Amino acid sequence: MLTNERRELRHHIVLIGFMGTGKSIVGQRLAERLHVPFIDLDQEVVRQEGRSIPELFAQEGEEYFRDTESKVLAAWLQSEQPGIISTGGGAVLRAINCDVMKQQGFVVALTAEVDTIIARVSGDADRPLLQGNASERVHQLMEARAGRYDFAHCTIPTDQCEVEHIMHQILEAYETYRCATKEAE
Repeated sequence: MLTNERRELRHHIVLIGFMGTGKSIVGQRLAERLHVPFIDLDQEVVRQEGRSIPELFAQEGEEYFRDTESKVLAAWLQSEQPGIISTGGGAVLRAINCDVMKQQGFVVALTAEVDTIIARVSGDADRPLLQGNASERVHQLMEARAGRYDFAHCTIPTDQCEVEHIMHQILEAYETYRCATKEAE
């Protein structure tokens, strides 16, 4: 098992998954545990653009947001200091993002049942893709993104799980990956 020492993390750990699966909270806590940087990709886009995600969608469109998201992701994955990167749910919509995540990091897909996701994200005004009937939009988006997270090195369901348990599963899977990649070197 990994210790709390920074040098133990040799790769970025990239959290992917549909909105509301727990990427941000799990990522923050994991970064704290490992004493490494935490990068919330959506927050980093907002910081660099100086506008909220709803503003970016409204003023520039989704394509502009996705272009910016891809640039920010690639830049962080180039960093030599490993960290925990929490992506937005749509970061997997571009094959180039999936390729760079898999090449530059250990990719963990967090999942949750549709009812869990709806309960977690309903009423969140910062999610422009959920405008209108949130339940209907979640169903539509999940159907459209089916299979998009399958490239991950491991998949962890987050329904009714404590953050501590999810982190433990991630660290166990990472340790297995780390040992396998060390042997391959």
